[in-house]
Amino acid sequence: MVYNFKVFKKCSPNGKLTLYLPKRDFVDHISYVEPIEGIVVLDEEYVRGRRVYAQVVCTFRYGREEDEVMGVSFYKELYLASEQVYPPPEKRAYSLSRTQERLVKKLGEWAVPFQLSMPAGAPGSVTLQPGLEDEGEPCGVHYYVKLFVGDTEIDRSHRRSTVALGIRKVQYAPDKPGPQPCTVVRKDFVLSPGQLELELTLDKQLYIHGETVAVNISVRNHSNKVVKKIKASILQAVDVVLFQNGQYRNVVTGIETQDGCPLQPGASLQKVVQLRPSLETLRDRRGLALDAQLKRHEASLASTTLLLEPDQRDAFGIVVSYSVKVKLYLGALSGELSAELPFILMHPKEGRAKLMQADSQVDVEMFRQDTVHHQESVEVY
Repeated sequence: MVYNFKVFKKCSPNGKLTLYLPKRDFVDHISYVEPIEGIVVLDEEYVRGRRVYAQVVCTFRYGREEDEVMGVSFYKELYLASEQVYPPPEKRAYSLSRTQERLVKKLGEWAVPFQLSMPAGAPGSVTLQPGLEDEGEPCGVHYYVKLFVGDTEIDRSHRRSTVALGIRKVQYAPDKPGPQPCTVVRKDFVLSPGQLELELTLDKQLYIHGETVAVNISVRNHSNKVVKKIKASILQAVDVVLFQNGQYRNVVTGIETQDGCPLQPGASLQKVVQLRPSLETLRDRRGLALDAQLKRHEASLASTTLLLEPDQRDAFGIVVSYSVKVKLYLGALSGELSAELPFILMHPKEGRAKLMQADSQVDVEMFRQDTVHHQESVEVY
C-alpha cells in the first residue's frame, strides 16, 4: 500500500537541522491541547558531542514596535514546553504516531522524533489588526516550534543552528451548542405610568463564520412614550488580560431602521433583523481581533474564545467574545432602552479540516519573513 501525505519542512540556515511537521494547526479541546508531533533530521558529524533541544514558544506582543523607546519593550516570550531531542532518551514516555513512523522509515537513522505538549490553559492564537499606517509585527499571540543546538535548554540559541516554524493553537465549534439565547428588558419612567418592554431572541447560540445572525426583536409599548427608531449591531469584545483596563469593543456590523416606527403607546412590534459579521468592510479598523494567520489566504474575524472556567484566563492571552445589541431610541427627553445577547462565532471542525487540506497543497509562509526561503511543503510516499 502506498501512502501519500503532506508535511511541512524547514531547514536551519547552516543546513544541519531539518524540521518536519505533519500539520501547523493544533486543536485546543479546552481540557487538553493536541500534542505537537514532529521529526528533526540531524547532520551526524555536526551534532556529535552536542545537544539538540525542541521548544514551544508563545510570543505576546501587546504594543507597537514603533513605540518602543528608551529600553521599553512591549513583547514577551513564554517557553511553554521543552524537550531534549538529541541525544534521545533511553525510553520515551509516548508512542510514535503513524506519520512519525513513516517519516523515520523514509528519512533514515538520523531522523529523530519528538513530542511537545502545550498546557491546557495556554492562550489562543489571535492577531490584533494594525492600522494602515502601522509598521512592524502586529500585536497579538503567536506560536512557533523552535529547535536549536546548545549546552542546556536555557542556552542562548545561535541563528545559524536554529530552526523555527510558526504554528497555531486553535479552537473549533463544540459538538453540543448551548441553549437558545433569549433576554427581556423593561424600562420604567419616573413621571409617567407603564413600561416599555424589549425582548431579544436568537435562533441558536452557535454561528459559523460567514453565517447570518437572525435577531428576533419584540417590542411591547405599555407606556405613553413613542419609539422613534431601532438600532441593531454585532459587537466584538476584546479583553487583553495583561491590562486591568484592557477591555474594549468593536462594532462589527449594524443597521438602523425606522420600519414599524414610530411605535405609539399601547402598540407592539415584531421584527427580524439579519446581521452578518464580516471582515470585508473593516480592513482599516485598528484593534479588531483576527484569527492568527500562517498562510497567504484571507484573514477572518477571530473566533470566540472558549474557557474551561471563566475566571481562569492566562495573563498573556487575548479573550474574544461576541454579542448582539439592540437599542430603542425614544427621543432626547425619554432616553433609550437597550438589550444585549452573547453568542458564539467559530469555525466548524469539518470545514476547517478541508481548509487545512487545501492549504497544504501550497508553500506556506515563514514565521519570520527574513528566512522564508528555508521553508517548504514536501510530499512523502
